[in-house]
This record gives sequence, structure tokens and C-alpha cells, in this order.
Amino acid sequence: MSQHQERDLLARVPDRLFIAGRWRPAESGGTLEVRDPATGEVIKEIADATPADGMAALDAAEAASAGWGGTPARERGELLRRAYDLLIERQEEFALLMTIEMGKPLAEARGEVTYGAEFLRWFGEEAVRVQGRYGPNPEGTGRIIVSQHPVGICHLITPWNFPLAMATRKIAPALAAGCTVIVKPAALTPLTTLHLVQLLEEVGLPAGVVNVVTTSSSGQVSEPIIRDPRLAKLSFTGSTPVGQHLLEQAAQGVLRTSMELGGNAPFVVFDDADLDQAVDGAMLAKFRNIGQACTAANRFIVHRDVAEEFSRRVTERVRRLKVGRGTEEGVTIGPLIDDRAVDKASSLVQDAVMRGAEVTTGGEAVHGDGSFFAPTVVTGVREGSDILREEIFGPVLAIVPFEDEDDAVRIANDTEYGLVSYVYTESLSRGQRMIDRLHTGMMGLNVGVVSNAAAPFGGWKMSGLGREGGAEGIHEYLQTKYTLTPNP
Repeated sequence: MSQHQERDLLARVPDRLFIAGRWRPAESGGTLEVRDPATGEVIKEIADATPADGMAALDAAEAASAGWGGTPARERGELLRRAYDLLIERQEEFALLMTIEMGKPLAEARGEVTYGAEFLRWFGEEAVRVQGRYGPNPEGTGRIIVSQHPVGICHLITPWNFPLAMATRKIAPALAAGCTVIVKPAALTPLTTLHLVQLLEEVGLPAGVVNVVTTSSSGQVSEPIIRDPRLAKLSFTGSTPVGQHLLEQAAQGVLRTSMELGGNAPFVVFDDADLDQAVDGAMLAKFRNIGQACTAANRFIVHRDVAEEFSRRVTERVRRLKVGRGTEEGVTIGPLIDDRAVDKASSLVQDAVMRGAEVTTGGEAVHGDGSFFAPTVVTGVREGSDILREEIFGPVLAIVPFEDEDDAVRIANDTEYGLVSYVYTESLSRGQRMIDRLHTGMMGLNVGVVSNAAAPFGGWKMSGLGREGGAEGIHEYLQTKYTLTPNP
């Protein structure tokens, strides 16, 4: 991609807030800078919303709520389908925009467009499948009617690591259910959301149905929205500490909440595993999105009999990964989102080495422009190491050996998180046992990527509440009403 193409694309992305169907500056006139993590350069300045802007967005969502909720489901679904078609048509420009503002390699960004667009198509289809039930009560004295209704106004807070997919994964089910929304994208990667809403506007989105506030003061802008009695639903993807804080705020209004929080995914390789498949899966589960995914494998728990061979094979593969700006040919590892992420990866590797682990490749920051960390393999990690307790969120593959199945389960479950797990074994019975024994909301059995728009995404324990995607996803934005009528 040429610099001219990049500049042209960035110039077409809105730099203002989107409220009540209008692109408008922040009330204060303030702006925030968006940087390319591969160079550290400012690529665009956009409106920096204030709490007053947030309340204006809430007013707009309220004004549009009744009309959108009363719009036939088929019309809502067809709008989402038009958005899907246009997003696929413009895949290259959305992929390039994500690579510029977030850093992921262009090939992965294209994959995110495909994945993110699928939520628009999936929930466009689900919009017309919201059902209730009707029938006699057990006593025979009346008829039970159960119906589903839009929950109301929703505040959607999205993370920086999947700037398109996390937006569509929340916006699409909300719109399909008949809800209006206020979206607050991450300050580090807001441009993709602004460009997406521009696309929604183009396909006929009514004013006020989707409102976007970009801000460097997330807590100050979101808190008044969350505490306002007009808000009905809060959906957040991000860290567990922030999620806990938001839940405390949401408790005052007894809001419906969806929380997709931190992860510490175990990747368990048994001695009967197909090692070729396991290594392929490890590369996907660890290095997809530069390791900056809540579903990224964090702890590679490998049977002692195959740990050395597994380590050798993954080290060979990791050494071949190419580091660089995501727009460059052949790059597979882009920059981490900022210097703090680099410092964290360095600290976790150093702690593991101090406790007796060995770095077989990488292990340090890549010096120069941007926030790069060398893809890394650390073997022989000792229990108690920070790298086994904290979410790495970087291209570091940490291997800890285990003795038997009970030992593997103990290590895998020894975490407050429970988002996803990965298991490699050729034994069908063992695979079935691991489904029962691992305390995670999702599991990949002999596969390294589990995310799919048609599947319920979400975790157990401190990894969150609720589900996104699948038939379950739209119900997060619906509320149930029971009506009793007399016998006819």
C-alpha cells in the first residue's frame, strides 16, 4: 500500500462525533490524537468527547428508541444485510485502516473484516427469528403468552485490539433486537468504528439509532450515561478490573450487563497429540493478532514426554516469523499497541527466566521506531511465575510441562479466569473428559481458533458475563414478558 492510499483513506474517515444522525465536533472543541503503533506518528486528530457530549448521545438514542423498536424486524435485518454487503465490498479499505491504527498485519486485518462482517449478516438473519410462545397454563384456567421485547437504550464500550469485529459484535445484535445504542470505541483505535458508522449511515441507518462518542476520558464520559435511569443495558469488552468497576456503576440502575473480560487460556498438549496439528494450532492460538487477543493461548501446558519436541518445533516456526509494519510484504508480527505493552511482555519474560525458565528465541524488545517485541518462546516455565498468572497480551509462548491428566487439569484450572481453553489429544474419551473438567466458557478441541459469529462467545469466572454471537447473542438485548389471558 502506498502512502498516498493511506493518506487518502485517513482523510475520508470522519474526525467528529456522530450524534442524532449528525457529525459534530466535541462541545469543548477538544481533540485527541490517534497514532500508528508501528511508527509512533500521529495519523489523525479526532473529536474528544466530554460528559455533555455523552449525554447528548443518550438524548438522541432515547428520541430514536420507540421508532426503531417499532420498525419491522425484516427492515432491521435488511439494513444489517446491506451493511454486510457494503463492508465486504470495501474489505481492503477497512483492513488497511485497521492495520494503520492498530498494527496487525494486513492479511489478519482482512480476516477480521470477514469475521466482523459476519455479525452483520448473522444478526440480520436472527432479527426475524425472535420468538415467544403461547399455550394453556397447567391448571387450564387461562393462556400463557411469552413475548420478547427490545431491552432499550444500550451503551457499548469496545476495546482496541479488534476495532471492527468488537463493534459489529455489539452493534449488530442490538440493532437486530430493536435497541438504540451509544458506542464508545477505545481511544487507541477509534477510526475503524467511525468509518463503520459512516457505512451504516450510507445504507440508511435512521438518525439517533447509533451514536458514537470518541474520548480520551472514558470513565468521565461513560459514568453519567451508565448512572442515567434511561439506560437499560451495558456491554463492555476489556480488562477485568475495568469491568468490575463498571459493574459497580451498573448495579445502581440494575442494568442488564454483558462483560467480556480478561483471559488466561490454557493450551494443553497430551502425549498422544498429533504434534504437527498441535504446533499449527499453537501458532494460531498464540500469534494471531500479535498475541493481543483475550482468546490468545497464555499457558502452553505440555506433557513432559513431548515437551522437548514441541518446544523445538514451535521455536523453529517462531524464528521464521517476520516482524515489521503490518502493511509490509510478508510481515506476520506487527507492533504491540504501545510501549507499556512492550514493557509488560519484557517484565513477564524476565520474571520467568529468573525462576529457571529458558528463552529459546526472542525475549526482548525490538529497538527502533514503534512498539515492537520479538516473537518469543520460553520453555521450562516454573509454577508461580508471573507469566502463568497474568494475561501476556503479546507474542510470547510460555511452556510448562505436566505429568498426567490430573496434573494438566489442575494447572489449567489454576486461574481466576475462564474464557477459553485448547486441548490437543487423539483420544476421544479424553477429549470428552476435558470438556467436562476444564472451567472455561469455550474450548477448542484439536483446533487453535474458536471464534465464530454463529457461536456463543463468552467466559466463566472472572472472564465475564453473558454471551456474544450465536442464537444466544440477540437475547442479551431482549427482555421477556409473560402475559396471562383468560380462556377464549
